[in-house]
Amino acid sequence: MMHPSSSTEPDSTRRGPDTGHGSCAGTDRDVPAAVGEVLEGLLRERIARARTLDETFARDIAERVADFTLHGGGRTRSQFLWWSMRACGGAERERPAALRVAAALELIQTCALVLDDVMDGSSRRRGRSAFHTRLEAQYPTSRAAPPGAVSFGASAAVLGGDLALVWADDIIADTAYGHGVRPRVLSLWRALRMEMVAGQYLDLRGQGQGQEQGQEAGFRSVARAMRTACLKSALYSVERPLALGAALAGADDRTTRALCSAGRNAGIAFQLRDDIEGVFGDPRTTGKPSGDDMKAGRLTCLAAVARATAASRGDTDSLAVLDNALGNPALTRAGLEEVRQVLVATGARSAVETRIERLLAVGSRRLAAAALSSPASARLARLLNAVAAPRTGVPPAHTGPVQDGIPALLTAGVAEGDR
Repeated sequence: MMHPSSSTEPDSTRRGPDTGHGSCAGTDRDVPAAVGEVLEGLLRERIARARTLDETFARDIAERVADFTLHGGGRTRSQFLWWSMRACGGAERERPAALRVAAALELIQTCALVLDDVMDGSSRRRGRSAFHTRLEAQYPTSRAAPPGAVSFGASAAVLGGDLALVWADDIIADTAYGHGVRPRVLSLWRALRMEMVAGQYLDLRGQGQGQEQGQEAGFRSVARAMRTACLKSALYSVERPLALGAALAGADDRTTRALCSAGRNAGIAFQLRDDIEGVFGDPRTTGKPSGDDMKAGRLTCLAAVARATAASRGDTDSLAVLDNALGNPALTRAGLEEVRQVLVATGARSAVETRIERLLAVGSRRLAAAALSSPASARLARLLNAVAAPRTGVPPAHTGPVQDGIPALLTAGVAEGDR
């Protein structure tokens, strides 16, 4: 847990940790550490304010939000923002604002993950107990809730997510920007927040909605899954952070459009990779139990393609396996292994792997079309490709050729320019 400093000076005027590794060159060497320094200073100030309100609130909620934000996660969104800013010519003048906006991105990610775990009923996150699970363990006598009521831990976690979002908004509002930059940043920030919520709702709405039959229904299911991936992951995780970095550097419209297109492709690839790892990954690497998406009833692109393919072939056995697994919180290891076999046998995993490669290739072409500074552009290119790379702990795919008709499924819901 963090300990507040004695300073009550507004964070918009503070120095020290807010500067992040002292220079652009220092930040370039370790972006996550620089953002972490800024976060620590900003969060220390907020915990101090929380303590003036109530010690219990500060200990149970404010400190936990800070702890969650500071520990775990790869600062991927922050790195996209930073390297976009640098590739668009941003330098020392833009550095303080870039690091503060990056810190705000980390806090809004905390909000998203804490609430996501509540909605999914996930007990683990980043290799340890989820936010709401830890609160339940701290107050075991509060577990019992009236029929139909939300548990204490879930309710408190919602407040934690709210607090993370409030802190993120405050940081964005209190940051000093260059001339003409504030309106662009605020516009992008508003868009990012609404897109995140829309994507989360589509994800929630899609749980248990994947039982449609027939080829047309299959196309609709995959289109919905791709649209959810775009809103929940591609825009929020990659495209908007890139756009924020470009805005901070004062990039022109052409450069910003090219960056956004590259980011959208890489972001969709990122979500498709996450779909694969959610079923085939090692929990010790992914930080969450395998099969959680299935148990929650989430119709991922991977599952949607498998269902659509099985339905079009009249493969009732594969459909039965998928339908029995989707939304089944009691799914066993044996049941998950059957699901894996279906995802391979239908060609869905091969198709998704191939789609990831194609999305990354398109993203690389879009990035090359932008007028970017080198060597920052090379760092950005590597980051875009790495975001959808397989993690260790995910077995390599030995899935055979992609079946006819599947590639068309995976373009459903994707804009023409991003195919």
